[in-house]
Amino acid sequence: MKYILLVWSLTTLVASCSKENKKQENKPPEPPQVVAEGKYKNPVFEPILADPSVIRQTSTGTFYAYGTEDDWGDGKGSHLVAIVKSSNLKDWTYVKDAFTSKPNWKSNGGIWAPDVNYINGKYYMYYSYSIWADPNPGIGLAIADSPQGPFIDKGKLFLSSEMGVPNAIDPLYREDGGKNYLLFGSYSNAPDNGIWGVELSEDGMSVPDKTTKFRITSGDFEGAMIHKKGDYYYFFGSKNNCCDGAASIYQVRVGRSQNLKGPYLDKDGQALTNWGSGSLLIERNERFAGPGHNARIITDEAGNDWFLYHAIDRGKPTVSSGANRRALMLDRLTWENGWPVIKNGTPSITEQDAPVFNND
Repeated sequence: MKYILLVWSLTTLVASCSKENKKQENKPPEPPQVVAEGKYKNPVFEPILADPSVIRQTSTGTFYAYGTEDDWGDGKGSHLVAIVKSSNLKDWTYVKDAFTSKPNWKSNGGIWAPDVNYINGKYYMYYSYSIWADPNPGIGLAIADSPQGPFIDKGKLFLSSEMGVPNAIDPLYREDGGKNYLLFGSYSNAPDNGIWGVELSEDGMSVPDKTTKFRITSGDFEGAMIHKKGDYYYFFGSKNNCCDGAASIYQVRVGRSQNLKGPYLDKDGQALTNWGSGSLLIERNERFAGPGHNARIITDEAGNDWFLYHAIDRGKPTVSSGANRRALMLDRLTWENGWPVIKNGTPSITEQDAPVFNND
């Protein structure tokens, strides 16, 4: 009798699960998000565009964004630096991948945190080449005639070991005072940790003197971005774990200096070369975790500044490949008492006024 009851129970359970699976299979897809005219709602691109770099093509007014190599779970494997485009920063479409194959100057790794700039009539992409806990990551350079590529790899710029800086990734190109610089560096507990800068050659393709590097922050920052406004250079950097799914406490902190090379101080006057420094700009909320690693600030045609970054929807933190669903996000950046501010200090979750562009 017990045996009969057990068989009946198992049969009922299987049938129930089968019915539930069929219900899920037959469940209609969620309708597309409808947003009012002149508005937008986060995220602005899914499923993934982590560590975004954004540039506007002057001749067309089109924006292009580039993201860290990742497997979107779409059956196409790793996207080797996905390229997406937009006319207004809020409506993005996938174009293609920047690379058709991986660079060959390193035996293994992913192409992370690209930084795309228009230099000498070409599109230069400085990129990280690394694996998690890589003992000797590095930074390379690829160049294209168009923001849509194809990007042709020009090889290694340097390895961590050659710069004497641990975890030399996350490049950021800056021009200042007629000179070219590259900022780089990420998390490390080593004594020579932190984000550093070094002068590049006139063509931006090499580092003439690696011994002239200068230190910007301590080793608890990554994803450097510097924005010049008025008399100050504003440093934006991310802290904590970028990729812990719904539990991520990634966030952006800031400091400022009157010199590109620093010293950078936060609102409390603490130098960013000290651990635990930086004034908080944006952190997680009830909807989005891990907001961080922002692109350059974009100013719209109404004079508003916009902050593009990635974050993780806590309700769907990963894609089918297991990768963190680090979607592209957009929020307005305002300025109060000489410091950048994001409303509520967290990602927006409701409809917001959209950026203003005449080419939209």
